[in-house]
Amino acid sequence: MVMIREITETKDLGFDLVDDTSVYMRNDPEFYRKQYFPAMASMADMHSAGKPVDSHKCLSKLVDKGCTSYCQKYNLAKHPDEVYSQQDRDALIDKIFSEEMELIKKGEYK
Repeated sequence: MVMIREITETKDLGFDLVDDTSVYMRNDPEFYRKQYFPAMASMADMHSAGKPVDSHKCLSKLVDKGCTSYCQKYNLAKHPDEVYSQQDRDALIDKIFSEEMELIKKGEYK
């Protein structure tokens, strides 16, 4: 039996969850090494090859893993959907994509 969680309201944590999660994903050594850097390197390879880089295709799994890891590390919730709305996830994708694409265009992640 598969259970589907539907959370309609997220917690107000008193800080910018998107910014804090973004900083965590970049600065946690294990997460960065295993998840973040490989995703950025893949985006850089696509960009170098002249292929279109779709932010949601490239970053959705990374953001899902980042939200889960962040919740576990800081014991915020049993399931990240209790903390993150879809808007939060989309904002996180947009933030990471815009910041990292600037670096990729300057030659980072080669």
